Amino acid sequence: MLEQSASKELKRLDRAMIPRVIASVEALAGNPYPTGSKKLQGAEHLWRIRLGDYRVIYSVDGDVLSIEVIKIGHRQSVYKH
Repeated sequence: MLEQSASKELKRLDRAMIPRVIASVEALAGNPYPTGSKKLQGAEHLWRIRLGDYRVIYSVDGDVLSIEVIKIGHRQSVYKH
């Protein structure tokens, strides 16, 4: 599931990057903790995956295996609130 803000951020990405991000997000349904994913410090349920210079920040609720993509963006700005 993409939050509305993440959906808007996805549309602003470079056209060549969009299919790669979508494929990675869809793959989270089968494995919410893929190789290279890292838990974000200071947040209980937030994880991130790297896609070149871009990051996908997502939340995992393990009780019901619910994945919510929160932010998608360039590594320089994705962690800023």
